[in-house]
Amino acid sequence: MDRLDNTVRPYAWGSRTAIPQLLGVEPTGEPQAEMWMGAHPGAPSRTARGTLVEVIEADPERELGARAVEKFGPRLPFLLKILAAGAPLSLQVHPDRKQAEEGYADEERRGIPIDAPHRNYKDANHKPELICALTEFDGLCGFRDPVQAADLLDGLGVASLKPYVDLLHAHPEDAALREVLTAILSADPAEMAHTVAEATAACTRLGGPYAAYADIAHHYPGDPGVIAAMLLNLVRLQPGEALFLGAGIPHAYLSGLGVEIMANSDNVLRCGLTPKHVDVPELLRVVRFEAADPGVLRPEASPDEEEVYETPIDEFRLSRYVLPEGGTTHDLTRDTPQILLCTAGAVRAGEHELSPGGSVFVPAGEKAEISGAGTVFRATVIV
Repeated sequence: MDRLDNTVRPYAWGSRTAIPQLLGVEPTGEPQAEMWMGAHPGAPSRTARGTLVEVIEADPERELGARAVEKFGPRLPFLLKILAAGAPLSLQVHPDRKQAEEGYADEERRGIPIDAPHRNYKDANHKPELICALTEFDGLCGFRDPVQAADLLDGLGVASLKPYVDLLHAHPEDAALREVLTAILSADPAEMAHTVAEATAACTRLGGPYAAYADIAHHYPGDPGVIAAMLLNLVRLQPGEALFLGAGIPHAYLSGLGVEIMANSDNVLRCGLTPKHVDVPELLRVVRFEAADPGVLRPEASPDEEEVYETPIDEFRLSRYVLPEGGTTHDLTRDTPQILLCTAGAVRAGEHELSPGGSVFVPAGEKAEISGAGTVFRATVIV
């Protein structure tokens, strides 16, 4: 079992205080957005044996287990994070595996450099993800019913939004959502900036259900993503609740602290709320234009007190243990690789004492016991 030394990424949208408060350290004054735990080459966790990438590459079957290597290849298939949003992230979607394979192959064939700002696909993998709230956590997830979206837009009283309102009323669900998102992202930039300014003023004046969009617009003035965001479900998670984000589901995190786990991929297609490249045709190929309830997940308790967040994919499995004072020791030994993360209290994992933000990597088959009083998240795979 290896204690992990993890990198904190200073993205501009990150909170300046949430991760330092969790870790019990002084803020640096800079945004601290994500703490990465895993073997992603961009910021691999460090151990006494070397980086987790180096440890796994030295003996994949010993570290990951034969069944995991056979199913996913000789690499850790998930990336675990602590995410702290102090400002809205970009509005985005992720491709399914087939779309990623096709898009990656096409961009390779066309010779687009992997680090080019207009490159969409950094790898050939899909990127399903799960976010579990540690604090109240606000986000956008999936499309609203078109009639509800039309009512929200209409309530602003902005004349230039009327065509979108009419489209949302005039067509079947998927066609209406596709036409309106296409129109928003394809509009003349100057005209859209004026529309967003008028909509922002109305959101600020009206407050209530519009307050979140006024805040989004404050961070991204004139961005068409402000209008696109109103097509989506606004969700507030309570601590312990989660969202699963599958392929093609538009989403954005707005504020809060959470544990995030995802397939080990960098593939992101952006819809707005960003100065980065927005490839509208490719985005429209990937987005699933389906109105749906965002589907808030609550963990399902098992007899051994493990609380599991059920998802339909195998690259990751996230669960948690809430350990009471004076509780029993839990044996977490498993024939797959694991990362254990403490988010509250004081717990013992093997020989390691973990406080909030502390984590360990457990190779496949290695004895893993936890005890103490606190909360431990467990990340592994399904084979």
